[in-house]
Amino acid sequence: MKLDHLPLDKLYVDKTNMRFGRKAPDVSDLLPTIRARGVIQTLLVRPPDPDGRCGIVAGSRRFHASRIVADERREAGDIDPDALLLPCAILEEGDDAAAIEASMIENMARLDADEVRQWESFARLVREGRSLDEIALTFGLPELSVRRVLALGNLLPRIRELYRAERIDRVTVRHLTLASKSQQKAWLALFDDAHAHVPMGHQVKAWLLGGQSIPVRFALFDLADFGGATIADLFGEDRYFTDLDAFWAAQHAAIAAARDAYCAAGWADVVVIPPTEHFHAWEYEKAAKRKGGRVYIDVRATGEVTFHEGYMTRAEARRIARGEAALLPEAPKPSRPELTSTLQTYVDLHRHAAVRAALIGQPGLALRLMVAHAIVGSPLWSVRPEPQATRHDAVRESIATARAEAVFGAERRAVLDTLGLAAEEPTVTGGNGDDYGLTGLFLRLVALPDAAVMRVLPIVMGETLAAGSAAVEAVGGELGIAMADWWQADDAFFALLRDRDVLGRITAEVAGGVVAAANAGEKAKTLRQIIADHLTGAQGRDKVARWVPRWMQFPPSAYTERGGVGTVAAHARVIAARHMARGAGSAEPEADGEQPLPEAA
Repeated sequence: MKLDHLPLDKLYVDKTNMRFGRKAPDVSDLLPTIRARGVIQTLLVRPPDPDGRCGIVAGSRRFHASRIVADERREAGDIDPDALLLPCAILEEGDDAAAIEASMIENMARLDADEVRQWESFARLVREGRSLDEIALTFGLPELSVRRVLALGNLLPRIRELYRAERIDRVTVRHLTLASKSQQKAWLALFDDAHAHVPMGHQVKAWLLGGQSIPVRFALFDLADFGGATIADLFGEDRYFTDLDAFWAAQHAAIAAARDAYCAAGWADVVVIPPTEHFHAWEYEKAAKRKGGRVYIDVRATGEVTFHEGYMTRAEARRIARGEAALLPEAPKPSRPELTSTLQTYVDLHRHAAVRAALIGQPGLALRLMVAHAIVGSPLWSVRPEPQATRHDAVRESIATARAEAVFGAERRAVLDTLGLAAEEPTVTGGNGDDYGLTGLFLRLVALPDAAVMRVLPIVMGETLAAGSAAVEAVGGELGIAMADWWQADDAFFALLRDRDVLGRITAEVAGGVVAAANAGEKAKTLRQIIADHLTGAQGRDKVARWVPRWMQFPPSAYTERGGVGTVAAHARVIAARHMARGAGSAEPEADGEQPLPEAA
């Protein structure tokens, strides 16, 4: 890093500056000092570009204030050429992430940036490859604080702008991170309606969860075995149950199990205090188990359960003190179960062996049982729907509006209706995996004809088919899928198409070699426009119908020697698996049209 004085007209605010934007910052607090003494603290700038201009990484407010002072002096006719020079520390050549960090460290030490500004900068650091712990270490912040700021990225841009403009408070924003995009849109509709009541602050959580909200930390049961859904605010502090009926069913079962365990341990009595009552400590006295102490299980309407071990009422304690212990009822002895645990295991295993042997001759019944397990899971089945996760909003919107998703969604709703499930459920799979839910679904499937069960199967398999897996390649190849029937290039695709070599080859593919050669030196933006014009027939170009990039086809192939990853690599695994299944022992192409990996174009 070197120090120098640079002309005002050779400086500009760099995009890595966390205060970069079209709106000039408020510099009213700096103007008096700069009018009187000029700029004393150096600006951090990037090395000069080919035009000799330096981008300001930190110090944009001093830069804007200096321009205002220079304009004032020009109007007064007493401009001093030295006043147009600003002290600058010129950074060494480095990556954007280092410049962003320098900007944030310098700015956050002087004027607190609003959380939206911090989110924009933190998000850019993540895109540059910085991890959460690296960002937290750099700025001396807890990782949870960084997560809170990054959580704002899940909000719709307009909600972030309302927060930035201080039209909604932090509590409202925090609870809105619980909401899906559709719920956020519904909340904005209420916000814009002058005649509607829009929930704010803690009301947002009640609005989203339908009233009462019970945090996951109050659960007595194992969440891994709980089939109901939970939702978390993206600040990562709390998670809540969305299905209160499912929660209370599991909670009451856990309370009953705890009560049985206390009785088996020899406690005189176990009293469950319902949510309508409370355990008031001043009404009880401590008493040991051997002296008739009870266990009181205090259940609150909030879902919280507290176990008070070794208590009796004050009245009972006074009677014991007066020698009236004989009046107390004798503690009942725990009853001995009919079967020992080992005998119960013996019975269970023999019944299990008989049932699975009998299933051999009942493939229809076995199929329905398998479908029930695939939908709701069990202690031995862990089933999760493919999340179709992406951090890129444009990609998420492209998938949501695709024809394939519309077709699958319509069939999913029909299957939900067939199974007697709510049509608004987001998925068929991933339901309640307890014995009751599994058994109920199995019995419902038993009552369905084979055709209806076969209609359920593709939805179950489609929801649990891992994106990007070799299984997708195998199924697509078996079905001979033509991607042009399901996909066409959209704005999200073109925005993500950045590789110059690939763009050149695609241009040659859709526009011809002559056009590609004539535009070989053009910018990526120009090549993308040429491709788009040919796909739509715009600007007088020949329309190319049903074009699909090589990686999306079945089977896929690459454009360059760097393309042997993703779908191409997955297809290679399919070819290898087919040869192993046939016992071929070689990589020679088969007569069914299977081809080896294509060479780079």
